[in-house]
Amino acid sequence: MEESTLSKIGRTAKWAVIGAIKGTGETAASIVKATADVLLVAVDGVAQVAVAAEKAVAQILTGAVEAATETGEDVFVAIKSAVKGVVKGASEVGADVGKTAVAAVDGAVKAAGEIGVDTAKAIEHATTGAIEAAEEIGSDTAQAVRTVLKTMVKGKGQ
Repeated sequence: MEESTLSKIGRTAKWAVIGAIKGTGETAASIVKATADVLLVAVDGVAQVAVAAEKAVAQILTGAVEAATETGEDVFVAIKSAVKGVVKGASEVGADVGKTAVAAVDGAVKAAGEIGVDTAKAIEHATTGAIEAAEEIGSDTAQAVRTVLKTMVKGKGQ
């Protein structure tokens, strides 16, 4: 029943993450690569890359969370890794990394809520993943992501 709520992108992300988890012993790194690859495929050939990336992110996060749940992996490792992957993927396709980070954190919170896990912990892991990815991209990007995420969290009263 859960799978029917996923878009094609979400299902693709779910199966890519399941394959990555089962195929290697490096769960976190596998999820980062799988989710980045799914984002790259999702926006391939789309004129409005930034818009397409932001729209795909929530489904990619939901797919990653469902994959972790089904394989018995740590949901919070999946959240952190998936956010890191989509932020890195956004950078590769020229999408707004800050907006993608916000969309990823929102998607992680929604996905966590749907399976009944701690959403505050999901926010913590998602923001950590976004910041780590941004730091790997560059210091200016890291600062921009930190700023936009602080604004987002304050805007939600946290």
